[in-house]
Amino acid sequence: MVTLAEVAQHAGVSASTVSYVLSGKRSISTTTRQRVEESIRKLGYHPNAGARALASSRSNIIALMIPLRTDMYVPVMMEIAIAVAAGARTHGYDILLLTGEEGPDAVRRVTGSGLADAMILMDVELDDERLPLLRGTDQPSVLIGLPADTEGLTCVDLDFRATGALCVEHLAQLGHRDIAVIGEAAAVYERHTGFAERTLDGLRTRARELGLRLLHRPCDGGYDAMAATLARVFDERPDTTGFVVQNEAAVEPLLALLRQQGRAVPEDVSVVAVCPEEVATQASVRLTSVAVPAQEMGRRAVEQLVAKLDGRGSDEVVLLAPELTVRASSGPAPVRP
Repeated sequence: MVTLAEVAQHAGVSASTVSYVLSGKRSISTTTRQRVEESIRKLGYHPNAGARALASSRSNIIALMIPLRTDMYVPVMMEIAIAVAAGARTHGYDILLLTGEEGPDAVRRVTGSGLADAMILMDVELDDERLPLLRGTDQPSVLIGLPADTEGLTCVDLDFRATGALCVEHLAQLGHRDIAVIGEAAAVYERHTGFAERTLDGLRTRARELGLRLLHRPCDGGYDAMAATLARVFDERPDTTGFVVQNEAAVEPLLALLRQQGRAVPEDVSVVAVCPEEVATQASVRLTSVAVPAQEMGRRAVEQLVAKLDGRGSDEVVLLAPELTVRASSGPAPVRP
């Protein structure tokens, strides 16, 4: 079993320095901290959790609130959660996973019981009812998501407003003038979930600036729901030639229905998606897409939280810039007779 002294020798520092890196009781330079953490990883050192908690008055646990809703794409949520768990372990923390929909009650339970040293919250709404409790406690926290008011909070997220704008710009450059947005389930918008609302705002704002016609329709996903939504789109906007999809469950049904209707992708209709990379690359037509950087979001959230726990962090908003990858599903708008 690897000892703390062996870690210190490997890193070329004193045992007390390793202890301070683990406990966070003293400020350690970034270079030294990184060297110690690298030695811990290479040697496979695991500090005694009970002794460490007693010495530091910490639980060495981070609570992760991840409500698993039926109207959300669970694989993305779990990819973020796995990235959080992996990042936490590199810093010597374990994860307490809260998967219910208790909202403020769960925040009260964690902050009032000492179950965890800090919290990461996901599935953030614009006016999230958990936020007043976070602002009223000294316990460090980070949101993976962006509420309407970020004052006094630390947030990490993809810049979904810029994501929406980027999708519209791509289709506009290809000559598309009528664009339909296949959105998340209606319940996601009814909760005013941040990522969905911000994407829609970016889509609408940029379409208006470019003089495009844009139609947004929520969709529960699945074949039947997509069939009804698509029929409605073409009934209301028969000249639609561009689709932006922000609903992973609707991607393959949309492509199948377009094929059945004799609409070729991308010759007749272009499709751009906001989705994980694997959804875009494994679709029946490889999708032009903006990837959701789930692993990066989870990793950055942990980094922000650990900095706070170490007394180095401050409240800030970290927005990851979107990147659009062009694949086989988007092309020039068809020429109308």
